[in-house]
Amino acid sequence: MPRRVLKGKVVSDKMDKTITVLVERRYMHSLYKKFIKRTDKFAAHDENNQFKIGDSVSIEECKPISKRKTWTVVTGDAPAAAAAKKPAAKKPAAKKAPAKKAEEAKDAPAKKPAAKKPAAKKTEAKKTTAKKTTAKKTAAKKDDK
Repeated sequence: MPRRVLKGKVVSDKMDKTITVLVERRYMHSLYKKFIKRTDKFAAHDENNQFKIGDSVSIEECKPISKRKTWTVVTGDAPAAAAAKKPAAKKPAAKKAPAKKAEEAKDAPAKKPAAKKPAAKKTEAKKTTAKKTTAKKTAAKKDDK
């Protein structure tokens, strides 16, 4: 029987030679036909303690290493592995298009900035009515006493 391989993100590396991997799966609901996300956490064996929180890793099923650990890390984007895989930096191509745009901007007439709209007067009206109603309420309270 083939061993299962799952992909996930490292969410904990506090244990020695063990990481916790969060694996997300999506499946369609049988009745409502809506995709549902489900997550599972697996304890995986990390021999060199090379994976840190946030790394993407692939884990493979193996014989039980401990009570909870039945997975080992196969591959991942560890910092050392990522540095070894990066190719040499390429030279950026010369940019000629922005120079044309600058020439077109010089030939075109200058645009005027948009006029600012006056502030709405409705908020001022609301404030004055609120003051009047509170004044009426306080006057009514004084009359009751």
